[in-house]
Amino acid sequence: MRGLHTDTGYLLYRLGLRSGQLFNAFLQESGLRLRHYALLRFLATSEGALQRELSSRLGYDPSAIVGLVDDLERLGFVERRPSPDDRRSRIVVLTADGRAFLRDSDEAGLRVTSELLEPLGATERDALHALLQRVAEAGLD
Repeated sequence: MRGLHTDTGYLLYRLGLRSGQLFNAFLQESGLRLRHYALLRFLATSEGALQRELSSRLGYDPSAIVGLVDDLERLGFVERRPSPDDRRSRIVVLTADGRAFLRDSDEAGLRVTSELLEPLGATERDALHALLQRVAEAGLD
């Protein structure tokens, strides 16, 4: 029988949990969670998105997206606007305050990554990132 630490899937799962714990600890002060941060980061790469698109792209349940967007809208980090393609739909757009929050959180994100990957050298970190990016691009989009 194989040990848990020989199972790559389990190791990825545990590292994901640890990364989430570290990042949530940083975000705790703002009242946000990693799911909020992921939604903001996604919106920073787009001109806005329909809630159903956010759900499918981030892999969150549609009902969870509604609550996340409500939270971020209350903080002034996002706003809902009429969709230019369908007046019945609304797109979620990152605001200037949302962009400022992301800029302010960049350093903390780097600290979390640095702590998580502390056992690795710079070359190993770059290699790990490149490999994870390949896997993610092939299986998460």
